[in-house]
Amino acid sequence: MTATAEAATEPAPIRLWRLPGVYPPQADTGLLAQALSREIVAPGTEVLDVGTGTGALAVLAAGMGARVEATDISWRAVLTARLNAARAGHRVAVRRRHLAHPPDGRTYDMVLGNPPYVPGPPPRGAARTRRSARAWDGGARGRDLVDLMCVRAAALLRPHGVLLMVHSGLCGTGRTLDTLRQCGLSGQVTARARIPYGPVLHSRLGWLRAQGLVGAEERAEDLMEELVVIRAQRP
Repeated sequence: MTATAEAATEPAPIRLWRLPGVYPPQADTGLLAQALSREIVAPGTEVLDVGTGTGALAVLAAGMGARVEATDISWRAVLTARLNAARAGHRVAVRRRHLAHPPDGRTYDMVLGNPPYVPGPPPRGAARTRRSARAWDGGARGRDLVDLMCVRAAALLRPHGVLLMVHSGLCGTGRTLDTLRQCGLSGQVTARARIPYGPVLHSRLGWLRAQGLVGAEERAEDLMEELVVIRAQRP
């Protein structure tokens, strides 16, 4: 089982290898890694890392003594995570699986999630074939996978199990907490960070303004995105 540690410790840096097209660890991964490092993970704690990417969080959890299963829809991510776990000397079961198809009947002490959360218009034409965009496209409000993560976590967690999830404030933090509550989990924001807009958000700035997600008076060069880590627990 897990509990919040009294004092936070910075996670040790992990040297990662990455196949082209696999989502690289960025500020959101780092923020979630810090949140994970504040948890007390007993030996044998069973952890599921959803959308593992390079396996950064899975490897970190395994290094803390957890028994880790990691999933991703991308075969390249699966291969990348397997190799990074092997290079780190940790046993991590990495499988190709979509969040919509969780393991039948399996439950875990902890679920980690960095789901795609960037709001954007429906893809058209060649954009539909860009597999790398699956790592960040979260639908019109950025919530397609965030909401699914909340629902799935309620079924995946054992009693007193913990969900750690990171997403953008553009998705609506309050809505996430409400959704978790409706699913029977108690949640709270445990970490926040503000970072400059990256290339994806800048490329969608006109659309974001049209949707009212970004104020028309805000200058592009001044825009900052808020990232939040939400810790939710099953009773």
